[in-house]
Amino acid sequence: MASTALFWILAIAAVVSGFAVFRLGSMARVTFALLGSFLAVAGLVLLLGLGYLGVLIALMMVIEMVIMAVFMIMYMMNPAGLMPMAMYHNKAGSMAIAIGTFAALAAGILLVDWPVRRGSPAPDLTFALGEALMGGQMLTMMTLGVALFATIVTSVVLATNRGRYDRFGDDLRTRPADDPAAGRAGR
Repeated sequence: MASTALFWILAIAAVVSGFAVFRLGSMARVTFALLGSFLAVAGLVLLLGLGYLGVLIALMMVIEMVIMAVFMIMYMMNPAGLMPMAMYHNKAGSMAIAIGTFAALAAGILLVDWPVRRGSPAPDLTFALGEALMGGQMLTMMTLGVALFATIVTSVVLATNRGRYDRFGDDLRTRPADDPAAGRAGR
């Protein structure tokens, strides 16, 4: 009973926050509404027993939406992406398409006969999912993921021309009188 209630709470939260993407008036607010929708979907995937996939969706969407919000706040023409704007141009047409698509998908869920399970689940669902998605390239993709992460960390380290404690010099116990690069990292 508790899982059914949680399912409906997450399902309604996903739909409402997804609808809010088209109703809110700023890019920053829209970004966090979309994040809320994705997190509700990740919760639904976790509820289905797909722990790896649910956590992966949550981690990817949080990182993606926060990066998107930061870049919008930095580069939007209006202050911090908080000025009024619209996410769509043809209001009536886009609303009709969105509601029609939702109704068709919901009708499909309710009207189509669901298949009956044949066989039993794999002993290790995470391995089975990885094998189904990647086939024989799983080791390649894992290595590529580590290499990409190392590349990101290395590029960030190389992009900063001084570290957090550079202004202290060799003596880290005393605070320097002035910062040679005022207003920069380490302040």
